[in-house]
Amino acid sequence: MKCNWAERWVVNNPFRVIEQRIEIKKLRRMSPLEPGFTALEIGCGRGAGAGIILDTFRPRLIYTTDLDVDMLDKARGYVRPEKMGRIRLVAADGSSLPFKTGSIDAVFGFGVLHHIPDWRRAVGEAARVLKAGGTYFFEELYPAVYQNFITKHILAHPREDRFHSRDLRDALSVAGLSLGRYGEWKGLGIVGAAVKEIL
Repeated sequence: MKCNWAERWVVNNPFRVIEQRIEIKKLRRMSPLEPGFTALEIGCGRGAGAGIILDTFRPRLIYTTDLDVDMLDKARGYVRPEKMGRIRLVAADGSSLPFKTGSIDAVFGFGVLHHIPDWRRAVGEAARVLKAGGTYFFEELYPAVYQNFITKHILAHPREDRFHSRDLRDALSVAGLSLGRYGEWKGLGIVGAAVKEIL
């Protein structure tokens, strides 16, 4: 689901970049990776997260996807030119990723699942494209944040089949992702790292 004007303001303001820097450093402590891997970011927005991932985790290459091509255009202008050589911008739906099964070392998603109508399928897609032993890094919000009395009238989100903590944990498990370290704010949201099981 594409963001409306209010959501675009929320995800493209300087405070969101500060928040992402803190979250990405926290994620790196949860599950450090050796530099030189291949990464995928689902729902890249203007590209701020991709730039921080490059600085913090140091992947060889990161595919950054967004359903909204206007956001991809913003990313082209936002990300510093010296970093663009390691970034590939791809228009894609998080519930139908155009990547081969088992081709990605790490998948990142910052507040994107709750925008996707079929969020369970999106979790499955993140797991599908990951290599065995690969990590799905995520930050997610629960409905109390975006469907409360005020925000539900301002922000655009799917209204049906939204997830809470148990729902998300169950979906990760069904997809073959084992939730390792995480930080959760009861009823509000979660930041975590889930590893694809090695069969």
